[in-house]
Amino acid sequence: MRPEDGLYLLDADLSAVPALATDTLVIGSGVAGLSAALAASRHGGVIVASKAEASESNTLYAQGGVAVALGAGDSPAAHAVDTLEVACGLADPAAVAKLVGEGPERVRDLIGLGASFDREGGELAFGREGGHGLARVIHAAGDATGREIELALLRAVRADERITILERMCATDLLHAEGAVFGALFTSREPAGLLQVRARAVILATGGAGQLYRETTNPDVATGDGVALGWRAGAEVADVEFVQFHPTTLYLAGARRFLISEAMRGEGGVLLNGAGERFMPRYDSRGELAPRDVVSRAIVSELARTGAPSVWLDMSGIPAARLERRFPQILSVCAEYGLDVRRQRIPVRPSAHYFMGGVRTDLGARTSVQGLFACGEAAASGVHGANRLASNSLLEGLVFGHAAGHGAGALVEARRGRMPPMRRLVHAPSRKTIPLDVEDVIRSLKSLMWRAAGVVRRREDLEAALEQLLFWEQYVYQGEFRTARGLELQNMLLVAELIIRAALARRESRGAHFRTDFPARDDAAFGRRLVFSRTTPLP
Repeated sequence: MRPEDGLYLLDADLSAVPALATDTLVIGSGVAGLSAALAASRHGGVIVASKAEASESNTLYAQGGVAVALGAGDSPAAHAVDTLEVACGLADPAAVAKLVGEGPERVRDLIGLGASFDREGGELAFGREGGHGLARVIHAAGDATGREIELALLRAVRADERITILERMCATDLLHAEGAVFGALFTSREPAGLLQVRARAVILATGGAGQLYRETTNPDVATGDGVALGWRAGAEVADVEFVQFHPTTLYLAGARRFLISEAMRGEGGVLLNGAGERFMPRYDSRGELAPRDVVSRAIVSELARTGAPSVWLDMSGIPAARLERRFPQILSVCAEYGLDVRRQRIPVRPSAHYFMGGVRTDLGARTSVQGLFACGEAAASGVHGANRLASNSLLEGLVFGHAAGHGAGALVEARRGRMPPMRRLVHAPSRKTIPLDVEDVIRSLKSLMWRAAGVVRRREDLEAALEQLLFWEQYVYQGEFRTARGLELQNMLLVAELIIRAALARRESRGAHFRTDFPARDDAAFGRRLVFSRTTPLP
């Protein structure tokens, strides 16, 4: 398959598929999707469709906190300066201004919904993370910020009688009518079956794509579905070559790749190599508080130089009582594997963490396709550029989820009473289904992406990976999958191809995208975002 061909996954006669109708359909139930649902419900009925349980999202696992200019001596302008600097020249200043300017109000709204953030002396407690000029990251229960936000939003959504939640529903494709999006087709996980949801506005809030990589902090649901849905609908995508790798995830044989929050380094934790040497000052004057791309590459360099499987995060200089109060979740998980963080070093190495790219949106979260909005990690809103500033992701979900919900609501008002007939899905020619071990292909894909499109990249590896992907697609797409896992595989292959094609096209190094064959930043040739679609190829 070529990306410009697109792929519609099911030959579905819609007249035979059960249908629901609503005003706004939100696909995804993380911070962005739930924020969008609450805003859209002011304008009519909302259905929130979640691929797993409603609480299962990247949001639930976010540890560090929310970056927001609410502290004394801080300001949206200062927050914008840090965001733009870390973005390496590719962030949209208007989008950043919206993020930092509206962020405080959205956080106050969240607190109004019952979210409880940590305080010191009655005032919000602020932590500092890499790339920030001062402490501006608020957190909850020490290192369980995402869980606090997710559960507060879910309580509000479940209390809103205008919102219905559908769980364990995998979106297969968007439904079209009159050149616009008017709903989506779903495959239910249990029991298997098709369902169409017709809506006057659709919001993609499906989260990231970390599951494309062998090493990732993301949950199983993060398979790039929103980008694949948007692409097949003809939407523009942008910034897909920029995948952020978190420098520090727990690296123990048999242990899940659990995130070791950047806030631990913000509290004074230091990185040591196998010889017990602190190495970050050799790579950057900011040391452990350098931006994530810098720290990740430094660790990869140390691993290559020493041959060790990991480096070590040393927290022994921090009082035990403070560690217990600030990072109870991390201490608990490490203790499960016999590791006492208060006195023992934590073995860490980078993992895929955040997808800066996605479906391109404007300041109102509108995509290039009429009737379709996107927000959160599924969107390329322009606030992250080539590298996301630590803890800006939850804020982006709050701000642009709110914008998507209100934008969808305005469209609902304009389309009130109008629901045209959906056209039958276009689909690839029917072919003979072949026996296929879906999980084996997924494992191979994840290993391929880790090797070729990971922290460090080069042309030969990217080209070989692209050739391998195209070969897999020749027979993988012969199967007409009606299972959620098969659909996820098709989405993962598509998004992997988009990432690799964009990484080949960006012949420079910038932010999270580093190529050994083009190690320098080239503003003259590549000081712009790469935006493309099925009908508009890469520049």
